[in-house]
Amino acid sequence: MNKQVEASGYHLNPDVEFTKELIWGLLVNERRYGYWSCPCRLSANNLEEDLDIVCPCYYRDPDLNDYGACYCALYVSDEVIRGERSVEPVPERRPPKEQRDIEREEEKKRAEMIENMEFTGKLSKPVWRCKVCGYLSAMDEPPGVCPICKARKERFERFM
Repeated sequence: MNKQVEASGYHLNPDVEFTKELIWGLLVNERRYGYWSCPCRLSANNLEEDLDIVCPCYYRDPDLNDYGACYCALYVSDEVIRGERSVEPVPERRPPKEQRDIEREEEKKRAEMIENMEFTGKLSKPVWRCKVCGYLSAMDEPPGVCPICKARKERFERFM
């Protein structure tokens, strides 16, 4: 897993025992729910509701930028790896359920609007965006796995 993460430009926490416990939690959650729900957050046992906390979560990159680690500290920044910064507590960035529900509805409306728009450029393929890292792909369907962050197909949204 470390090789795959490093190849994507990220770093796992160098505390091996701590990291193993987090990975174990991800594997347990995969057995429970069928997906890698963050072991540090309460899962709804519903993939659509939990997409934002499927590892790697949507909050990883902002947390790395602001605090040097993600919420559960599985991922750490370059500065932490180099010893220039220590891992500090990361406040919860995930909005409350009510706000997430509103955002999900707004996202569905945006997707419907995009679906119904006519583009003057007449794209030959739809463009899909990875909601974790922003990778764009012009294909009939989103890729099965993001080549950048390894997020699965369901983490993509139709962009154009």
